[in-house]
Amino acid sequence: MWSEKNNQLYKKFIFKDFNEAWEFLTNVALLAKEHNHHPTLMNTYNIVEIYLSTHDKENSITEKDTLLASAIDKL
Repeated sequence: MWSEKNNQLYKKFIFKDFNEAWEFLTNVALLAKEHNHHPTLMNTYNIVEIYLSTHDKENSITEKDTLLASAIDKL
């Protein structure tokens, strides 16, 4: 479940290992490109953290963010 953290949508994902986490990150990057979005992605071994906000809307949460979050959840 996504939560609001510092005026951003946030979610932490935990994977089996680094390779699985990296594959997920690659797919998130492709989705972000499709959605014309620039998320903050953080990776430490098997943990991926994602922050979504719309930079050109004063770093606030917009429909653009919720749509990308929904698409990420479908991966």
